Formats: sequence, C-alpha cells, structure tokens
Amino acid sequence: MKKLITSATVIAIAGCVTCFTETVSAQTPAPANAKSSVEHKVGLIDMAHVFKNYTKFSALREELKTEIQQSDGKAKAMAEQIQAVQKEMQDFKQGSPEYLAREKQLAQAASDFEAFRKVAQRDFLRKESRIYHTIYMEVTETVKKYAKIYNYTLIMRFNRENLDTDDPKKLIQGMNRQVVFHRADDDITLSVLDYLNRSYKPSSGGSSIAPTRSTTRPTPGTKTR
Repeated sequence: MKKLITSATVIAIAGCVTCFTETVSAQTPAPANAKSSVEHKVGLIDMAHVFKNYTKFSALREELKTEIQQSDGKAKAMAEQIQAVQKEMQDFKQGSPEYLAREKQLAQAASDFEAFRKVAQRDFLRKESRIYHTIYMEVTETVKKYAKIYNYTLIMRFNRENLDTDDPKKLIQGMNRQVVFHRADDDITLSVLDYLNRSYKPSSGGSSIAPTRSTTRPTPGTKTR
C-alpha cells in the first residue's frame, strides 16, 4: 500500500510539473527574431529632390527673395544718406556748429542703419526657417498618407541622383550612400512630388503658406533616373 501511494504521488507531481511548464510556455513572449505576422514594406524618398521641384517651395522662396530685394533697396538708400552726410562734413571746419550737427546726424544715421540691418537679417532667417518647416511638414504628411494607402511600414531618405564619376569628392559621397540597391517601386519620390504639385493651389492675394488640399491621393510611381 505504501508503495502504491508513493507511485501515485510521483505521477501527480509529474502531472503538475507538465501543467506548469505548458502554462509558462504559453505566457512567455515569442522571441524578438520570430517571424512577424506583419510583412514589412520599405519605401525610399529623396527629400532634396522634392524640395527642389515642389512648386510651393519655389514660390515661397521667390516671395522671400522679393522682400529681401526691397529691404536691400532701403538699406542702400540709408547707406547713400550716410555717405552724403560724410561728404557734407568735409565742407565744414572740425568743431564748428555745422560740423558737430552733421557729426551727430551721421552717428544717428549709422545707428539706424545697423539696427535696420540686424532686424532685417533676423526677420529673413526666421521667415526662411518657417518656409523650410512648412514644406517639410507637408511632405512628411503626404508620405504618411502614401504609406498608409499602400501599406508601407518604413520610409527612408535616400539620394536618387546618379553617381558623379567626374568629381572625386561627389563620387566618394555617392559611394557612402546608405542605400546600395533598391527596386524601382521602392522609390516614392516622384509620386509624392506629383501629389504635392497637383494639390498646391496658391492664393490669389497674399502669402500661400496655407494652400488648400485636393481630395486626390498619391499614386505609386516607378520612374527612376
């Protein structure tokens, strides 16, 4: 009887161990390198190409260029005024009331010119940064839309330009590209660019910072250069 009890106990313990092992195995997460049920799809985009050929980016830069030219015109007029005062000072004796008056005028004009130059420079740098930020956000939003529609799980930046074999520096830079090989369908640059240009509707009066968007969606492209 004692022997039968011992055997039954061993069998019961073995059953518990097996049950515990199965429970732990079921709760243990799968290894990180296990095959995922989601198939990864990688796309590539040349951001520099998009910026260079996006109509809105060119339009905003032209607007800023016009503002800079107008500012340069005003700065030139201020500089000419300073030169005129300096020339007038030569007609008067140093220390004379006329000389001192123009010396004071010159100091004020020079101070105004320097303040104008610094403010204009900061303003244009801020506007240029805003342009780049605006375009970058629009491009990334379009990329997200494209990835969602065509089931891309990762979009990476790359350079789609051909290697320059005549310029050693550019050749070395090209050889250091992260993307060594890709299929034509992996390059979504032209599709994203086409969608942005078709969707861009510049306003008729004033800045085109916030264009309206069409309901069209980016379509896959296969052209490469």
